[in-house]
Amino acid sequence: MTKNWKLKEIVMLSIISVVAGVLYMFFVLFASTLRNILTPIGLAPFSFEFVFGLWFIGSVVAMYIIRKPGAALFTGIISAGVEILAGGPGGAKILLIGLVQGAGIETAFLLTKYKNYHLRVLILSGMIAAIYSFIYQLFASGNMALAPTVLIGMLSIRLISGAFLSGVLGKWIADKLAFTGVLDGYALGKEVRKKREKDAA
Repeated sequence: MTKNWKLKEIVMLSIISVVAGVLYMFFVLFASTLRNILTPIGLAPFSFEFVFGLWFIGSVVAMYIIRKPGAALFTGIISAGVEILAGGPGGAKILLIGLVQGAGIETAFLLTKYKNYHLRVLILSGMIAAIYSFIYQLFASGNMALAPTVLIGMLSIRLISGAFLSGVLGKWIADKLAFTGVLDGYALGKEVRKKREKDAA
């Protein structure tokens, strides 16, 4: 899957994965704090859902910048490995959830044959990752035991979080980086440069 990749693309994917893996640790702390705040009012099951999209953002950014099959999947797996090495509380099962989430992001771009990287596809990728991860956790985390109304609420919030905190925010971050010129050697950077030259013409 990576036979046509350039060394700089592999390096970029590695950098994104490491940064994402470290950030995921802080996201867990933030979500746990949010859960402590929401527990007294009976909304603890929704705490992680509000920020769940942040766990997809590394894969979205990698795919949007590199634009090659496997970018999201590899980022999901590698960032999960980094999170484990950094002392993540989830242990080895983090690798599986990283695989599931990366596959969710990958699916959206697969549907477009890896030719469409517009915002709507990035948003779709975050939502599909939300669905994949939700289904996985129904069984792996025992969420199946929760009331249907709670599950519907959790899924709805996770879909919105995936759309905005991975799709919209991921695109915004990558675009900001591209406009600085640091991504000129990558697919996104080339696209931005062409647009800039066209506007200047």
